[in-house]
Amino acid sequence: MGSRASHIALANAYDGISTVVADLDDSDLQRPTRCRGWLVADLLFHVLCDAQRALVALASPADGPATVDSVSYWHSFPGGDGSARYAWWARRSAAAFDSPSGVVRLWADTAPAAARAAGKADPAGFVTTQGHVLRVADLLDTFTTEAVVHHLDLVLDLPDAPAPGPAATRVAVATVVALLGGAVTRLSGWNDHDYLLRATGRLPLGEPERRTLGEFAARFPVLG
Repeated sequence: MGSRASHIALANAYDGISTVVADLDDSDLQRPTRCRGWLVADLLFHVLCDAQRALVALASPADGPATVDSVSYWHSFPGGDGSARYAWWARRSAAAFDSPSGVVRLWADTAPAAARAAGKADPAGFVTTQGHVLRVADLLDTFTTEAVVHHLDLVLDLPDAPAPGPAATRVAVATVVALLGGAVTRLSGWNDHDYLLRATGRLPLGEPERRTLGEFAARFPVLG
């Protein structure tokens, strides 16, 4: 993805989440999401942590070359007990706010700041995060992909909420296509969001879909 497009896509992704949560009351912020055990406020706290990490990473220049790119970055997250412990920590941390809307207020301050920092960063430069070195444009694409997937998670029980924006969605779709190997045929009945939900295991493949995909069905999901 082009460097300027990476910045625009991240802003699109974060703006989309902001639109979803801006007017939610504390009751709505306690609705369920697609992430097991997490309410809307819990999941928003997780994405807030990403936006904070983006700010830190963009202020953490590194010497190249990159050790991972926007696709291979995802190979370093095996899940398991560590993921369960993190999920519990995030839920307890979100619950420490005086009210669920406190998470929204901190998100509203942090996400735009991360988007502005992304716009000012040298897209060809290198930064470090989580023990990796990435080109700035690739870093932004990882944050965009995660934000889009979690946007879809957030709106499970919010039927009137808007979907992720098109610029951000294109980045997320490109990421899962690359992770799936590029040869997988996307079924004709799937829109971009259907595809993302299946590629990330949010929606299971039905038997007719498995038959159509053939041997490629075994590659699903590619992200948790």
